[in-house]
Amino acid sequence: MLNDIVLLLLTYSAAIFAVSLLGGKLSAIVTMTHFRTQLVMSLVAGFLLGVAMYHLLLHSLEDIPGPYAGEIAVGCAVLGVIMIIVLLRIFRFHQHEFDHEAVETPDQHGHHDHHGSVNVNPRSVFGVATGLGLHTVTEGIALGASMRIGLIHEGETILVGLGVFLAIMLHKPLDAYSIIGLMRVSGYGDRACTLTNVGFALLCPLITILTYLGVGVLSELNELHVVGYIMAFAAGVFLCISLSDLLPEIQFHTHDRGILAVAFLIGIGLAYALFYFESDTMHGLETLDTH
Repeated sequence: MLNDIVLLLLTYSAAIFAVSLLGGKLSAIVTMTHFRTQLVMSLVAGFLLGVAMYHLLLHSLEDIPGPYAGEIAVGCAVLGVIMIIVLLRIFRFHQHEFDHEAVETPDQHGHHDHHGSVNVNPRSVFGVATGLGLHTVTEGIALGASMRIGLIHEGETILVGLGVFLAIMLHKPLDAYSIIGLMRVSGYGDRACTLTNVGFALLCPLITILTYLGVGVLSELNELHVVGYIMAFAAGVFLCISLSDLLPEIQFHTHDRGILAVAFLIGIGLAYALFYFESDTMHGLETLDTH
């Protein structure tokens, strides 16, 4: 069982590295239109919201001990929301569009040079990279902790890691595209973009593996509790990231409302379908154990 979970962990890490690297490379060859960006973001935001509520929060309630498990889980989730809001306030990192209109904002002090290209304040690049890097750290912690559940529950809930993994897989290319896209618009060379892309792609897998190993140092009882706290905290992080993608678009734009709403609902539906499949599998295993 241990070897199977370690192999799955390495597979997840390699896949996240690959899609993140691809997302950064796409910034050099593909221009995401506003509609395409919003369509993808709506789908991913719906899936993140579903994973936060159905996967992370519900599983945290099972693992946090005591009569006040609900209050503790909600408190950890609120801390996750607060952390992302503070990061967004400081670094303003959740931006996925980098055409001339998108980068030329008062906060970024973008301006055109005599060749007509857009120059962006280097602090904007640093802010986006730092904010998304810290956000990636929380994702890696969530995935590493969720993978421990497969061992704690003797493999019965190994699928819990799948929901978090897919949420990261869907969202990570957008984050990489954001960082490298802004760097290219700002005039950074290919070498700097490539090194940043590789470093960012490695960050989540590295944190995932370190979290998996670090939580495993604890005793089984403490490990279960810590995993519950982490998953509740991650639920707040995923929830806030999901809404930070959706709410600005809903607030300031009224076009394409129908298809974007459908994409959002499809994302939630996919997360619930995964949760239903996981619950059905666990129920089947429990039934077999009673006979």
